Amino acid sequence: MLLELTIRNFAVIRETRIEFGRGLNALTGETGAGKSIVLDALGAVLGERTSPTIVRSGQDRAYVEAIFDLTDVPHSAEIRARLADVGVELAADEAVVLSRDIAPSRSTARINGRALTAGALTEIGELLVDIHGQSDHLSLLRPAAQLDMLDSYANTGELRARVGTAYARWRTVQRRIDAFEHERREQAQRQDLLKLQLAEIEAVDPQPGEHDELDAERGRLTHAVRLVSLSESIRATLDGADGLDSIETGTLDQLRSAEAALNEMARLDASTEEYLRQMRDALYALDELSTDLREYQALLDADPGRLDIVGERLQQFRELTRKYGSSIDAVLAHADGIRSELDEIAAESPDIEDLRADLRRLETELVELASELSERRARAGKQLSRRVEETIAELNMGSAQFVVAVTQREEHEGVSLADRQVSVDPTGIDNVSFLLAANPGSAPQPLARVASGGETARLMLALKSILSEADATPTLVFDEIDVGIGGRSGQIVGEKLWSLTGGHQVIVISHLPQVAAFADHHTTMVKRDTNGVTETSAAELQGDASVDEIATMFDGKPVSPESRANAQALLRRVNGWKVSHSLASSTPVAG
Repeated sequence: MLLELTIRNFAVIRETRIEFGRGLNALTGETGAGKSIVLDALGAVLGERTSPTIVRSGQDRAYVEAIFDLTDVPHSAEIRARLADVGVELAADEAVVLSRDIAPSRSTARINGRALTAGALTEIGELLVDIHGQSDHLSLLRPAAQLDMLDSYANTGELRARVGTAYARWRTVQRRIDAFEHERREQAQRQDLLKLQLAEIEAVDPQPGEHDELDAERGRLTHAVRLVSLSESIRATLDGADGLDSIETGTLDQLRSAEAALNEMARLDASTEEYLRQMRDALYALDELSTDLREYQALLDADPGRLDIVGERLQQFRELTRKYGSSIDAVLAHADGIRSELDEIAAESPDIEDLRADLRRLETELVELASELSERRARAGKQLSRRVEETIAELNMGSAQFVVAVTQREEHEGVSLADRQVSVDPTGIDNVSFLLAANPGSAPQPLARVASGGETARLMLALKSILSEADATPTLVFDEIDVGIGGRSGQIVGEKLWSLTGGHQVIVISHLPQVAAFADHHTTMVKRDTNGVTETSAAELQGDASVDEIATMFDGKPVSPESRANAQALLRRVNGWKVSHSLASSTPVAG
């Protein structure tokens, strides 16, 4: 619970310290005395956004500090765990100290001296205090908070957790299917690309070494005329040539004559047979050369269009090497790699039907649990609507109609419910809305549209009085919850507020003496003008001081004997009621 709140240089407050206790804490004072500023300061130290203009005029910074005791807080383990998450380890009996320095240039937030972000301060603050003021940002106006309140009333925590687990399993399989289908689409695109590449390579069908052969052939064909001339000249030298007027003897004919001479020499002198062998080898080689030259000439003369064919083939090779490798060998290696990858893709055949079967089974399980949760919410919603209507009637909201609407939103990618596809999330399939028809004959509308600040505060009080046993927040703060109601209803408001103190510390800002009389701890805000400067500070009231404050709330100042008597009578009546309606708490009885 909140033990102390220290405020310095915050708006009209120069410096003050307010002590709070168990039970109901009332904060009173005349209009403009700074009661709401106290709540602004509390909100700031709990992490709310605060403008630097809140710094008191003439000062360079404002400071707010709040001290909390977790000793008897039922959910202290959760709070300690969250503090540990942000690096704050508490001893068993150590208090939680939240502080906020606010300056025009920067704002610094700390928990037990450790600097943290305002976001971390907000997370911790929400676990410690729930402020219900006349603001559009009340938790009551948030659909998520309305859903939580209904589940708290319906006691569906365990079932909701099971729905959350079923949803997580369903979404996991759904994501696996989505990933598989995405991968399959990518593989199909990859297969098409690989097949196109392979088809392009196979259409050309390059062979190992072919490029070098074609390149050499192109060189020959490019110089074909000169090569024919040279080869003809060489062949003529070897074989001779037939002219029109004469026959020229070739080198081979001359060498054959030399061979005949050597042959005769060998018959006459056996030692010259080696010369004959050498001559015959030379004749054989030159004869082979002459034959090769005739074939070479025939090749050059065979196809005049061959050069174009070779050039076109080499151009195809250049296109392949530009895309798929630096050489034809690299292109062929790339083609082999494509074939291997296509084989691997074809071999990968995970059974998506098994996943789809799992998804259908998990969806059935999820829908069954979510439907059960929805039915329990619908039943509890009707009961909660009736109880809230009864309570708000007591709180001077007349015959206002309160409706807890439990609906589903259709969504194409949701889960199948009867003949519809409905949205689902970890909380189930329901959208919960609190609706209000403040006046007879009007249609119920969402609270955010139709509820005034006072009505919203009183609705929250009604709900909190019903849901208090399940509410985990240690400290509840209500800002002017009695706006717009009279003394008779004020008694009911006081009763409702005090009924919350069995499981919470309650702080209320009030203008009604009937509410202040229920306070177990009473503080008033006092406004003074010092040297022309307005200052506000807090004063703790006990005994006669509290009686006089309540009397002032009845009839103003100066306090008359009659108003003091009325205040004392009110306190006796309230204390009697508190004794008879004791919530088995140890809170003291005021007065």
